[in-house]
Amino acid sequence: MAANMKAVKLRIKSVSNTMQITKAMELVASSKLRKAKDRAETCRPYFRELHQTLRDIAVGNTDFSSVYSRDAVSEKYCYVVIAGDRGLAGGYNSNLFKSLEAEAEGKDYMVLPIGKKAVEYFQRRGVETIGEEYAEVASISVADCFEIAKLLCKEFKNGSFGHIQLCYTEFVSMLSQQPRAFSVLPLKDLEQVQPGEEKDAVRSLILYEPNSSEVFDAIVPEYLAGVIYGGVCDSLASELAARRTAMEAATSNAEEMIEKLNLHYNRVRQASITQEITEIVAGAESI
Repeated sequence: MAANMKAVKLRIKSVSNTMQITKAMELVASSKLRKAKDRAETCRPYFRELHQTLRDIAVGNTDFSSVYSRDAVSEKYCYVVIAGDRGLAGGYNSNLFKSLEAEAEGKDYMVLPIGKKAVEYFQRRGVETIGEEYAEVASISVADCFEIAKLLCKEFKNGSFGHIQLCYTEFVSMLSQQPRAFSVLPLKDLEQVQPGEEKDAVRSLILYEPNSSEVFDAIVPEYLAGVIYGGVCDSLASELAARRTAMEAATSNAEEMIEKLNLHYNRVRQASITQEITEIVAGAESI
């Protein structure tokens, strides 16, 4: 009986220590989340404006020609995968990798991993990668995104792959984060005229110097860097939100477990006291 009570007591202490850690991690994630959320929402208009500019150039020029908007010269895909640096974030990383596996099924592809978990995941599976120097997504800066964009554009022009897709986790809300994969290059789809638009209308209002193709080719790396940076910001906010939710659930579960263990301990203790009293009374009566 005493040994059982001691084991329960040790279990309560262990769970209490774990609860302190999960509570601390929840508070840290909450403190970082607001800043990350604001940054993700701030950078979205930049990407949208670049996207609109590229579409306007492609739509408004009948003689337009660029390596970034032609049919793909290769059926090989390059996935820019943005995952987390650490675990303890619920299904944040696993959901992203599942989404990527579904997207890349049956395709010849290579990856550019961003984040420690992404690097480790593709190392274990022996997937071809374009460098592994971006192993900490939290330290990725705008300058790093421009370097990544230049590298991808160079390899795209050289024909190393014919498609570039970005895989990241979109921050929808504090309680919802959705893995997403979308095509970045080539930009052939942007050449399609939207309903109600006329190419000549756009062309007559905008002049490009020296010409539209050179302007377009100069903007594409900026566009790609903006897309990647937006994905990094969204992913960071999503990771923090997922970790906050996971740690909040872990803390709640620990509190519930401690409550049940305390109840069990009190019952065992009460049974032990009752047994001792019974033994004393029985001994007194026998005397």
